[in-house]
Amino acid sequence: MEYSKLEVWIEARKLVNLLYDSSKLFPKEELFGLTNQMRRAAVSIPSNTAEGCGRQTSKDTINFLHISRGSLYELETQYYLAFDQKYIDENNFNIAFGQIQICKKLLNGFINYYKNKI
Repeated sequence: MEYSKLEVWIEARKLVNLLYDSSKLFPKEELFGLTNQMRRAAVSIPSNTAEGCGRQTSKDTINFLHISRGSLYELETQYYLAFDQKYIDENNFNIAFGQIQICKKLLNGFINYYKNKI
């Protein structure tokens, strides 16, 4: 992986780890609801980034990076919902929100990089 690919992947992994730590505090009745949905969205971000980097064309890579970005926006919304339901406190929300913003910036830059290669 090139440095920029690795940076996106590392920051996305940090976000996954934050989520897994904070979702342990969610009510047990949410295990198959919001908890599961958030975990799936979070894991999708580094997974699709990695898969996109393994593709042969820039167009294919961009497609997977867009999927990653969509999952990131989905996760952001779900964090708001978890905060609204008081499953996480303001401090945990702010930490996750900051990490989401880092990932957005990196993914957008990465998408633009590949768009310029086309």
